[in-house]
Amino acid sequence: MIDDKTLDELREIAARYPEARSGLLPMLHLVQSVQGRITPEGIEACAAVLDISAAEVSGVATFYTMYKRHGVGDFHVGVCTNTLCAVMGGDEIFSRLKEHLEIGNDEVAVQRQGDSKTVSLEHIECNAACDYAPVMMVNWEFMDNQTPDSAVQLVESLRAGHEVSSTRGPRLCSWREVERVLAGFPDGRADEGPTAGPASVAGLEIARERGWTAPPGASAGARDDVADVPDDKQEAVEEADTSRAESETVQEASDD
Repeated sequence: MIDDKTLDELREIAARYPEARSGLLPMLHLVQSVQGRITPEGIEACAAVLDISAAEVSGVATFYTMYKRHGVGDFHVGVCTNTLCAVMGGDEIFSRLKEHLEIGNDEVAVQRQGDSKTVSLEHIECNAACDYAPVMMVNWEFMDNQTPDSAVQLVESLRAGHEVSSTRGPRLCSWREVERVLAGFPDGRADEGPTAGPASVAGLEIARERGWTAPPGASAGARDDVADVPDDKQEAVEEADTSRAESETVQEASDD
């Protein structure tokens, strides 16, 4: 059940925003930090705090893949299988981990005798880290330049409870701990570990070596081709309707 402490923290999150319902996403992360997944009780609690329907909360919780309706492991491992990571080895990594862990997509591996932690596995879309492909994530922290062998070694270290640090970030913490951070309750690790690597700044280094700089930008006020910004929503709608009508007129004339 959702206890009083969690209810107070849900209210605290909602109070951060001019419109309380804007806090729903971090509130759902808080539910996951407490219960490990999105539960009916968690949905009802969020709905009550925000004074909206449970159906509205459920619609959000089922839309985003970061919210789980079933339990995940202490460490949730995601393998990018989008285009670049896939061709660089992501598909092979994902296949190898499924075989090694004896599970399918979005499932939790059996906790073996001697394991201190559990691991779950999911294929995920682009991590926006293509310069380090193939990329994995553990509880949303980057693990760069992986291979099938390094991926197996990683999950075995996690299952054994060894301390593991992300490639560009802090030491890995548990699923529930990171969900609390995503809810807006920092764990003090924000500045731990590197935030970028050589591949991320390669273009910048080349520009510096060759003396390249960005062209000077003109201010919007000095440009004659910048349209006035509509003052209100109604004016914006009318302007959009006028533009569409003009476009259709031009198209009809060209067809004739």
